[in-house]
Amino acid sequence: MLFSLLHFGAMLPYNKANVPLARRLRSNATPWERRLWAEYLRAYPLRWQRQKPILDYIVDFYCDKAKLIVELDGGGHYTETQRDADLRRTRELNGLGLMVLRYTNLDVDRHLDSVCHDIDRHVRERVTV
Repeated sequence: MLFSLLHFGAMLPYNKANVPLARRLRSNATPWERRLWAEYLRAYPLRWQRQKPILDYIVDFYCDKAKLIVELDGGGHYTETQRDADLRRTRELNGLGLMVLRYTNLDVDRHLDSVCHDIDRHVRERVTV
C-alpha cells in the first residue's frame, strides 16, 4: 500500500512497508554508498537523504530540493532482467518529476571526482545552490 509523505512541501508516495528495510539499509550501507556519502553528499550544500522510500522502491540517495536521485549499481544490475527492472523503476520515478542518475560501484572506486562533478552539475541545472 502506498502512502504519501509530506516532505518539504512535496507529496511523495511511498510504501510504508519499506520503511524498516530502509533503516536497515542505512545502517548497512555498501562501501561505495559509505564513500560517496562520507566524501561528498553528507557535506553538500543541499540536504541529501540515504535509502529513501519512494513508490515501491528504496533509492540510494535523494535530494528533495533538486528532485534528484542517485543510484549506485553493483554487479547485480548487469543482467538483462535487472536492467529491465531498473529501466521500469527509472520511468516510474521520472513520472513523479524526479531525475535518476546511475553510477556503477566501479565509477565510485575509480572516478569519484567525476561522479561528484556530474552530480553537482545536475543539481545546479535543477536548482540554485
